[in-house]
Amino acid sequence: MSTTQVYRIWIKSTPEKIWEAITDPEWNAKYGYAAPQFYELKKGGRFYSTATQEMKDYAAAGGFPMPETIVEGEILEVEPPRRLVQTWRMLMDPSTAAEPLTTLTYDIEESSPGVQRVTITHDVAGAPATGTMIQGNPDAGAEGGGGWAWVLSDLKSLLETGKVLAG
Repeated sequence: MSTTQVYRIWIKSTPEKIWEAITDPEWNAKYGYAAPQFYELKKGGRFYSTATQEMKDYAAAGGFPMPETIVEGEILEVEPPRRLVQTWRMLMDPSTAAEPLTTLTYDIEESSPGVQRVTITHDVAGAPATGTMIQGNPDAGAEGGGGWAWVLSDLKSLLETGKVLAG
């Protein structure tokens, strides 16, 4: 497995709207895994995501713990609405929680008028469990499990149609 994974999608939207959808918990709780993500958008700022009630219920039914904070990190670079670099570690799985922080980069670039190319680059060096998890399952359905590729597809659907893949 590569220690740097790159995911890319083209979205018919403005860079500002895409930036807001990534960094605003009111937006980012609407797509992907629907867990709100909170950003302190300054160098050294905190990043974290909290468990949804559905995640807590699933964990309780499965008999395993679900922490309140499920992903954590720190902001390394902020250039709204074009670039965000942060550290990232998933805490809800013991194997990923035991790994070192990884580096996640969002780049939003104009591809053609009104169309943005959104690229996620995730450096998972030293974090093989995280690398496997973010790769996702290529056979994942609309309900999730497809890693970053699925999250980007859901973001695109939401911004372009107003609806998420599973909705």
